[in-house]
Amino acid sequence: MRTGKKQRLFLGVFIVLSCLLAGCGDKNEKQKDDNTLVVFNYGDYVDVETIHMFEEETGIEVKYEEYITPEDMYTKYQSGVIDYDLICTSDYMIEKLIKEDQAQKIDTSQMEYYGNIDQKYLDFCKTFDKKNEYVIPYFWGTVGILYNTTMVDEEIDSWSVLWDEKYTNQIIMENSTRDAFLVPLKWKGYSLNTTDKQQLKEAHELLLAQKPLVEAYLVDESRDALIAGDAAMAVIYSGDATVAMEANEDLEYAVPKEGTNIWFDCWMIPKSAKHKKAAEKFIDFMNRPDIAMMNFDYIYYGTPNKSVYEELDEETKEDPTIFPDDENLAKCEVYKYLGEDMDRFYSRLWKELKAQ
Repeated sequence: MRTGKKQRLFLGVFIVLSCLLAGCGDKNEKQKDDNTLVVFNYGDYVDVETIHMFEEETGIEVKYEEYITPEDMYTKYQSGVIDYDLICTSDYMIEKLIKEDQAQKIDTSQMEYYGNIDQKYLDFCKTFDKKNEYVIPYFWGTVGILYNTTMVDEEIDSWSVLWDEKYTNQIIMENSTRDAFLVPLKWKGYSLNTTDKQQLKEAHELLLAQKPLVEAYLVDESRDALIAGDAAMAVIYSGDATVAMEANEDLEYAVPKEGTNIWFDCWMIPKSAKHKKAAEKFIDFMNRPDIAMMNFDYIYYGTPNKSVYEELDEETKEDPTIFPDDENLAKCEVYKYLGEDMDRFYSRLWKELKAQ
């Protein structure tokens, strides 16, 4: 039996680990050192100690940079300022990069720990990587509503609560285009991958109507606000919800009955990579049982690593926030890349929403 959970208090501070880990120096310089690996990942999404361990065991220097949203990552990657060797990002953005011929196939034949990845999660990834050639899943989870039971006196089982005027200035929405739009889309029974512009306009109108009720549009800061009791509810990622509930016993998490997104954050090797072998070595290292367990303890999102899952205590395995049951999973959709035209359409609607 494995006991104990690593609790973290988040200060909402964006930490640039590249300086801490490797002394990046001038990021505008192209990296030419063959003994270096340039990694681009979401903020606060790896146990720093695992990076140190990789460097010590392999002699490869890791230059590590963080971003907030997939769109931020894409913009920085497209600028070409830095030759990234390895990127961790989300399903629909990965599909976009694959379709733009910006991803390299990963050679798993030399990986010692690739077999630790549960096949059912690889099957989910086929939604955006049809032959499991370009990505290896890192973490997964759902999007739902985290709420404070001392401020909410009703059962939360529908996205509709986010339009209830009694919670004016007590609602936090995701500061992310797709994650914001999924809420009205699923509430109204539409696919979160819809390309029907009329449905998206309807969702946009609902978000505009909701905006006077919204306290803020946040990402990582949402969990801190709920922990502190600064809001009644927030649209949030399941892993953040788990950490928040550990810090504040008044918090609960719900996956609405209309369904939601099941997301996958995966490792991919971009076309810009100059050190592909080192990138593959790093991915394999991340799948090693002890390293994967360290990162699970730190991040507390759903792990696709079956060797880690098998070592968890029963309470953790049965935690529906981290590992939702099959009934909830059946209501979930994986994001797909919808094409450039829809990218522009979403972007226009999002800018109009934020400008109001």
